[in-house]
Amino acid sequence: GVLISLIIGSILGGVSGYYGGVIDNLLQRVIELLRSIPQIPLWMALAAALPPGLPPQQTYFGITLVLSIIGWTGLARVTRGKILSLRDEDFVTAAKVCGTSEGRIIVRHLLPSFFSYLIVSVTLSIPGMVMGETSLSFLGLGMRPPFTSWGVLLSEAQNIGNIAHRPWMLLPALFLIATVFAFNFLGDGL
Repeated sequence: GVLISLIIGSILGGVSGYYGGVIDNLLQRVIELLRSIPQIPLWMALAAALPPGLPPQQTYFGITLVLSIIGWTGLARVTRGKILSLRDEDFVTAAKVCGTSEGRIIVRHLLPSFFSYLIVSVTLSIPGMVMGETSLSFLGLGMRPPFTSWGVLLSEAQNIGNIAHRPWMLLPALFLIATVFAFNFLGDGL
């Protein structure tokens, strides 16, 4: 899901920042629209649109697409800002003078200029994807029993009677917290 968000965000942010004008304005309004809608209700609406009888692999892929469709906006904004600041640099002007296509300038010259930032952004986006899938599965809109997901395991642990007799059912919450912290620390370290 993060890879799909990275591709969509990099391409749309790069196009928006490089071309500017009407294209930039239109893409920024779409991003603002998507970011103005609260995430969990939007995830729920898109996940509820998936047919309930899908096999688990297709359900998981559908949830991944839902999270990717929403998750690209922040990366697109940052990519746009970086492209705006780099598009007037000398190496871009030299590439234009040599007759390099605009698509190649974006992909070959501008995006690698801040690739390290993209790597950090990806590592910081992974916890959001994990939490999104867990939330949807917890609410019953993602993976469903008998298939295992942290959200499915935590939904089974929400009954206080289950926890009183089987406290180990809360262990998935600890692993979820540890995973989110680990990816956040990795992103901070990078």
